[in-house]
Amino acid sequence: MDVLTVLNLGDLAQAFSKMGMFPVFDLAYYIVSIVYLKYEPGSVEVSRRSPVASWLCAMLYCFGSYILADIMLGSSPIDYFQYNSHILLASAVWYLIFYCPLNLFYKCVVFLPVKLVLVAMKEVVRTRKIVAGVHHAFHAYHHGYFIMVIVGYVKGSGVALMSNFEQLLRGVWRPETNEILSMSFPTKASLYGAILFTMQETHWLPVSKSHLILIFTLFMATSKVVMTARHSHGSPFALIESWVCHLLFGSPLGVSEEDHHHPPAPSSPLKTKEELSEGARKRKVKKAE
Repeated sequence: MDVLTVLNLGDLAQAFSKMGMFPVFDLAYYIVSIVYLKYEPGSVEVSRRSPVASWLCAMLYCFGSYILADIMLGSSPIDYFQYNSHILLASAVWYLIFYCPLNLFYKCVVFLPVKLVLVAMKEVVRTRKIVAGVHHAFHAYHHGYFIMVIVGYVKGSGVALMSNFEQLLRGVWRPETNEILSMSFPTKASLYGAILFTMQETHWLPVSKSHLILIFTLFMATSKVVMTARHSHGSPFALIESWVCHLLFGSPLGVSEEDHHHPPAPSSPLKTKEELSEGARKRKVKKAE
């Protein structure tokens, strides 16, 4: 990393990697996570009808990655709830977002300049969670490369991998929203990041951990800020993924072979003229009978 040394980024990367996340960055993580919960259809109604269910959903959004990772590593799924300060802070954010008079707190945090800062800070926390997951798995399974990747991936993906369970708490069942079937950018980036940090942890990648944390955090924060500012749900990986999937599997990502030759018909709820004419014809036949 001679280039980084020349640019005097070594000390910056080292200081950045040791910077604490609580309470400022964790607060931003909780705010953005619970704002996304409020975006979900029916979440406001659930908060009025059943505050306990709403609070549980909020805790899953904030701590779902820890719960799932602990289950995978054989620990208690409620182990993280021993950190009272984190639970109280997340609970305070949940209350302000859903119950603040005149929705003032919610309106402030979704104001675009403020939201962009919070989104960038959330990605700082996401990167640290991926690193912590890989590091934890490395100490438990020194040669379990796949386990390191999976745990880091779960830690970074947050509640996305538990979305169907969280939906059940809100009385919703939408299996087609399974994150594995249709991965969002943060979930894909968490997987790729877990692979990179696993390679670094096992000395397959000749980069210091502090430099990799800084580079990956900058990439994640920049990507999410740009996507949020443009209200985009695309992925910076889309072009590369399409090319690689076409090379390895014969079709772009998420597009079947039939879709190449037969584009899907528009799914309009309105009947076509031919269908209406056919229905009228059948009614006439029945009347004649």
